[in-house]
Amino acid sequence: MKASFWIAILWEIATLPGCTQTPPPVANVNTVTICDESGCADRPRNYASFDPAKRSPEEEAANQRMVDLEALAEKDPSAAYDLALRLFRGDGIKQNTHKSVEWMRSAGERGHFEAQKALGRLYLTGLGEMGSDPGEAEKWLSMTASKGDKEARTLLKEATQARQTLQSNYRYWDRWRSTFYNYWSSGYNYHWRWDTGRWYYNY
Repeated sequence: MKASFWIAILWEIATLPGCTQTPPPVANVNTVTICDESGCADRPRNYASFDPAKRSPEEEAANQRMVDLEALAEKDPSAAYDLALRLFRGDGIKQNTHKSVEWMRSAGERGHFEAQKALGRLYLTGLGEMGSDPGEAEKWLSMTASKGDKEARTLLKEATQARQTLQSNYRYWDRWRSTFYNYWSSGYNYHWRWDTGRWYYNY
């Protein structure tokens, strides 16, 4: 009776519902659970929810403004001048000084007086990483000075003087360049020398 009792107990244990359940699924290492406002879902690990091509409404509007203004600027020098100013200032569109100069030149090359004068000032003083170019400044300022603009005449004199100074400096630099380079190559003496595994000061 004892043996049959234990056999019955063992049978009950073996047939318990918990023992017959399937084990929990093993997590898939190739997926990751992503949760957002719509809930959670398993997605591939290389899934990207960010779409760089998708713009916000504000970005779309700014892009459309730029496209429309560029189309106008192609046809009308005054629109090219406006676009150059907006690009320089970052007014309603993304700031871009390089493109600003390109559009200002486009306007100036088509005879826009204010653009020509702005370019003259720009090349005389330089802009950001772009250094001054007195020769280019002369070119643009001579256009506006020939139309009777007093400020352009004054600036043209400064541009001419700056160009002449630059040329004079260049001639000086060119004359002495080889001599100075020779100093760097062999003319200057070292203060320290390396010998027997250490540095020694040359007295």
